[in-house]
Amino acid sequence: MNKQINKQMKQIKKEEHKLLNQKENVFVKSTINPVVDKIQGYIPGKLKSTLETAFYKGFWLVFKKGNIYIEKTYNRDKIQLEYDLNNYAIDKSSSRKYINRLDRYANQSQMMNSSISVIEGGVLGLFGIGLPDIPLFLSLIMKGIYEIALSYGYSYDTDEEKEYILLVIGGAMTKGERQKEWNRRIDESGDNIDNNIITDIDLEEQMKATASILSDALLTAKFIQGIPFVGAVGGIVNYNIIRRISRFAAIKYKKRYYIKKQKESSGKLT
Repeated sequence: MNKQINKQMKQIKKEEHKLLNQKENVFVKSTINPVVDKIQGYIPGKLKSTLETAFYKGFWLVFKKGNIYIEKTYNRDKIQLEYDLNNYAIDKSSSRKYINRLDRYANQSQMMNSSISVIEGGVLGLFGIGLPDIPLFLSLIMKGIYEIALSYGYSYDTDEEKEYILLVIGGAMTKGERQKEWNRRIDESGDNIDNNIITDIDLEEQMKATASILSDALLTAKFIQGIPFVGAVGGIVNYNIIRRISRFAAIKYKKRYYIKKQKESSGKLT
């Protein structure tokens, strides 16, 4: 069992390192970025604070009232049961077949929610809607993360796990050294939760910080999406954003799972 788990951890760290050290595409850097910079020059000065507030309120709505509605879009009990069965099988044999099954639902969730986001972004963009669709957009992000978390045996109900989710979103949407710092905080948060270490949680501040990250990342995209017809490109933007967050979340939750398995196999789990 140790051999297979260590092999998985090696692969996860390789994927994580690749995500944290991505080089910007030459075409994007030379062609797309100048266009984006030009568009940003036309964006009203108040839009960033408006967008940031919209994301913050969206997080608040999802965390306080939205889970019951998001959970209607998937079968939580079924995902948890499938995890329990796969986790038990891995404990008994650590067969590649069961390891693949553990990843299956997380991978399916990434594909499904990214595809839905294309429709959501494109349709709303055609009608000239940008800011008002943010709660729906966040719900799609959260749905994907929730399904990934459950598929690796983690809940999302406590303030600690909510903070972890916010850190994952922020980590996915930053770049360079800033992303590495967010990644360090993600790992620290996960370790604290999984080792039952009690820490002070300021969910309000974390919601604001992550809202700021998202508003910076999506400022131009959401502004374009609010322009009739031109906004149809918002669907592609939404796809890329949700795909990016989901991929990052899958790596982080999978890493937490295999760190836990390593500790269990060595008898060090607290």
